[in-house]
Amino acid sequence: MLEAVGVQSDVLSIHVPLSKRARGLVGAAELRSMKPSALLVNTSRGPVVDEVALIDVLREGAIRAAALDVYDTEPLPADHPLRALPNALLTGHVGFVNRDLYEIFCQDSVEDIAAFQAGSPVRLMK
Repeated sequence: MLEAVGVQSDVLSIHVPLSKRARGLVGAAELRSMKPSALLVNTSRGPVVDEVALIDVLREGAIRAAALDVYDTEPLPADHPLRALPNALLTGHVGFVNRDLYEIFCQDSVEDIAAFQAGSPVRLMK
């Protein structure tokens, strides 16, 4: 089924948690079924995409490009083959970062600490 999605899609953006079932979800067959003009985006977890197969299709130009925020090994080693590919856009697992998000994060953190010190913690996990 995923191969059919790849054949029809201009962009394949992956957003799944890493599990036994998701590991290698996008492998060589799925990557090779994508359009030559297609883009792959992975912001979930590195092992969801077969990294070796991805490097192969990027080197061959079998897909246009990949945008990755996650890798099999993090941080991505300095000599990793992905770093040498002109059609790979790489970020260091910080693709979610923006000013608004950090403002909310910092405000929530201050609120959490103050509430904890007052004996009334907020945002407790149930």
